[in-house]
Amino acid sequence: MISYIRGNLAAMERDKVIVDVQGVGYGIFMPERSMGLLPQIGSEVKLHTYLNVREDAMQLFGFLTRDDLAIFKLLIGVSGIGPKGGLGILSQLSADDLRFAVLAGDVKAISATPGIGKKTAEKLIIELKDKLNLDDMLHPADEGTPAAAADSGATSVQSEAVQALVALGYGSTESLKAVKKVKLEDATVEDVLKAALKNF
Repeated sequence: MISYIRGNLAAMERDKVIVDVQGVGYGIFMPERSMGLLPQIGSEVKLHTYLNVREDAMQLFGFLTRDDLAIFKLLIGVSGIGPKGGLGILSQLSADDLRFAVLAGDVKAISATPGIGKKTAEKLIIELKDKLNLDDMLHPADEGTPAAAADSGATSVQSEAVQALVALGYGSTESLKAVKKVKLEDATVEDVLKAALKNF
């Protein structure tokens, strides 16, 4: 299992990059969204990877964050979605956008991905709804980020604020996005609510 690859970005193709690691060029498939965030050719990059082994090929899929990789693994665990399908979804939607779409039951957003029909999108929502929770959206899994350093109490306040907004009649997706924009230290649920309401 190759957990990650660190090396120099040697080339970029339509759907993959070539990373030079001490003279060995690794071809790594990536979501188009992530490829647009890569540094210039020749720069050092670190990609979190998933190795897909088939009878006729071994393919590496790379992601800029462990969160993206975790979402990718969940996607390919859904019947009918292979690695290329998972890559296509993450090219269309960010990890958070996908979480929002699943939580809100937004079939249209997911089925906008080429090759992903309405039935597959519905199945994806059903299978992932219990595996993706609100705290994941408000509290990214990547270590070293400010959000990851936030304590669980802050996440709990945000969760309660989202639930309160939904109870007030706002949509799940809109509520999540509004609360996520609020960056208040030692804030109460009421503080977060007031700030979030200004984001609508």
